[in-house]
Amino acid sequence: MLVHFSKYHGTGNDFVMIDGRELEPSLFDSSMVRRLCDRRFGIGGDGLIILEKSKRFDFTMRYFNSDGSEGTMCGNGGRCITAYAKSLGIIKTYTTFEGIDGTHEASIQINGEIRLKLADVSGIDKLSDGYLLNTGSPHFVHFVKNLEQLEVERKGAEIRHQERFGKGGVNVNFVELGPASDEIAVRTFERGVEGETWSCGTGVTAAAITACFKSGSDKSSYLAKTRGGELNVSFKSQADQHFTEIYLSGPASHVYDGTIDIII
Repeated sequence: MLVHFSKYHGTGNDFVMIDGRELEPSLFDSSMVRRLCDRRFGIGGDGLIILEKSKRFDFTMRYFNSDGSEGTMCGNGGRCITAYAKSLGIIKTYTTFEGIDGTHEASIQINGEIRLKLADVSGIDKLSDGYLLNTGSPHFVHFVKNLEQLEVERKGAEIRHQERFGKGGVNVNFVELGPASDEIAVRTFERGVEGETWSCGTGVTAAAITACFKSGSDKSSYLAKTRGGELNVSFKSQADQHFTEIYLSGPASHVYDGTIDIII
């Protein structure tokens, strides 16, 4: 069975995109997802994103990690599927779509960047060695110095499955404060990929919110530098560790289109 796909990336966080509106959802089981995301024997990507029909909104975003598991919200993926939906003629410059964590709004800016609204954040748990919060996916944030020299793969794997984070584990973000008070650098070990990705949208969002909370800053916008490029995070800080109007902005780049023969 021949299936058309597109390849996109958001600051190096790359995805296989498939228009699943006329496809059988059961086609994409965990084995198939792993095959498609394999960088040697498949297309290759940090994840697979299926665009499906929605009864109430423009479309539904269904996200899978490269290990075959169905994932929680992916910020870079949400921006990429917005660009993909435009290429399919589903939207123009604005959309409301469904994700696993609820509805999201996104808009395509004049400069081509995608601005995605994420779910509100309520509560940040301060732990002995970092902070825990959920920005659509669970994230542990640990502040460090000399981020570039850090062994992210090793240290991230050590933290990722710790019992304190429950059965599903956690994404691990290592964050270094920048020279300016509104700048951070972030490297993320992602669950489901089981390695460092070049960028993580919900991860940099968690890092920016935590940087604000940790410092007691009145900053409402942060520039987040990742291995794959720069993202902007903006939000409104409310009382009792509540954050609203959370937006993730940055590029969503089309790489190429192709067709793959899927053996059922």
